[in-house]
Amino acid sequence: MKTGIFCNYENPHQDARRAIFEQITLVKQAENLGFAEAWVSEHHFTEFNLSPSMLVLMAHLAGVTSTIRLGTAAVLLAFHNPITVAEDIATLDNLCNGRLLFGVAKGGPFPQHNKHFATPASESRARMLEAMALIQKLLYEKDVSFSGQYYQCDRLTIYPKPLQEKIPVYVATGSDDGIEFAAKNSFGLMGGPPFSLPRLKDTVAKYRALNSSGADNLMLARFFYVGKTYDEAVSEALPFIRKFSEKMKANSSQLMQTSANANQKPFDRTNICFDEDYLIENSIIGDVETCRDRIKKFQDELNLGTLALKPSSFDLRKNLESLTRYNQEVRNYV
Repeated sequence: MKTGIFCNYENPHQDARRAIFEQITLVKQAENLGFAEAWVSEHHFTEFNLSPSMLVLMAHLAGVTSTIRLGTAAVLLAFHNPITVAEDIATLDNLCNGRLLFGVAKGGPFPQHNKHFATPASESRARMLEAMALIQKLLYEKDVSFSGQYYQCDRLTIYPKPLQEKIPVYVATGSDDGIEFAAKNSFGLMGGPPFSLPRLKDTVAKYRALNSSGADNLMLARFFYVGKTYDEAVSEALPFIRKFSEKMKANSSQLMQTSANANQKPFDRTNICFDEDYLIENSIIGDVETCRDRIKKFQDELNLGTLALKPSSFDLRKNLESLTRYNQEVRNYV
């Protein structure tokens, strides 16, 4: 199992520049500690998560790191032109000297995204899958012609081509069609912090029934803080967890109301929970022994490829201490 860091570019102090450069400090420290990967999320229209221009942030990370692999977690493909994404991804792979990992998702539950990017929520998954099919052709083929429901091109070749022969691809999905798409193409899977262990096990089992080899590339993101005591760790992480819980509950409630008003299929919250206690219990938060036990459980149940840790204090110094404690007292025991 590889260890990664998960980057949300939080802005708890309402200071954008500080938020951006504190995240860069965490990534550089993760590289110094020998972490294998850094994954950057995409968020829009929020003053709390400052990563709308994910690939710009990653281009900067490419310049200030040298060994850690850089992953998109994830490009919300339904809101982007896939031709532009293909050009940007190929360019970024060259910038980071072939260290790129390409994660994609449909996005949600964020109703403002669908509204302002003029993409109905009912189309997001289909757009993501079609966009990914086109991007794969554009990255590695020439004179690409494509005629889909949403995207088309005629004898198109993009430049530059990626530095890697094949950029590793990861799909954040729990739907049957998304799992089938990932399995058919031997793409890896991604799991976010609110996804329960039963949901993740079900997703992996469905994947492995179709493709027995590719699902070992499972990237699992989890909120993280290892403290000297369990109570200290929970106390330090709770403000972050509470902020996340409130935001996600509001978003999912709005999305369910929008779906009901539009007579659409409701947002599926099966085995997803945004309650504070649930999030803490399903995260890597606690003392050294608790964190070891929880990581071991995820390993045993899911056969993880990467565990991406999301530092969950609002204090940079304490997050740096937590990463160091993980490296010294947890990492070699799991």
